[in-house]
Formats: sequence, structure tokens, C-alpha cells
Amino acid sequence: MRVVVQRVTCAKCDIDGQTVGSIANGFLLLVGFTHSDTEKDVRYVAKKVAQMRVFSDNEGKMNLSLADTGGAVLSISQFTLYADTRHGNRPSFISAAKPQTAEPLYNLFNRILREDYSLRVETGRFGADMQISLVNNGPVTVIIDSNESNTVH
Repeated sequence: MRVVVQRVTCAKCDIDGQTVGSIANGFLLLVGFTHSDTEKDVRYVAKKVAQMRVFSDNEGKMNLSLADTGGAVLSISQFTLYADTRHGNRPSFISAAKPQTAEPLYNLFNRILREDYSLRVETGRFGADMQISLVNNGPVTVIIDSNESNTVH
């Protein structure tokens, strides 16, 4: 599982000209899955996202989490995070999980953020053609990959 975390002052997702999800301060998450991902990967990444301290405290140090700041999440499914660009000019997406595998994991990820970490989570629509707008704050962008955890694999 791979997630690109962007600290934002605002973000929204439009589909066919209609806004389906929007937040003010918080995280825009681009969320991708590969074939071997399991619930264990999802729980690991959700915990990392929820507890990540990249918001400024009173001294201007990145020391606060989403919960500390009352921030929200806009979570967007993004199979292209598993693009393989090693050969030619057209990326291969063979490493991305099929929708029937990825969608339940994506829904579980969002549910864990809501229920286990009490975060407000807005989403796009899985598999839709989405237009994402954001103002990256900092900019602060972090990539979390569940394969980098010794506790997962």
C-alpha cells in the first residue's frame, strides 16, 4: 500500500462538475494498492497517517497531528501510484491491485481513519474520473509505503 500525504490548506474533488468531497486544513491523501496488500497494511498506513506530526505547534515546529489541529482528510483512490516506468514511455500498471481487491481495502482504510482515529474523512469516488484541486501547505508532501515497515512483512 502506498499513500502520498499532502498537507493542505484546502482540497476538493470534483466529478462531472460537482464537488463530491472537500476539506479545509488537513491532508489530501492519494491512496494506492498492490496485489499483496492486506488489512495489516491498511492498519499500518492508517495509523501512520493519523499520527503523523507535520503541523506546526506554537513554536513553528512540525509537532502536531491531524487530531491535534482538528484537521480533516480528503482521500482519493490512485492506482497510478503503482506505475512502472522502467521500460518505454507508457507506464505499466500491472503492479496495481485490481479494483475488486483495491476498493474494499480503500473503503477499509477510510473507515479506520473515521472510526479508530475519529477523523473527518471526505472521499472521491473509487474508479471515477476525478479533478482534484488543492493548496499544498508548506509544501509538505510525504510518501508512506507499507513495504517499508518491519511489522507488516
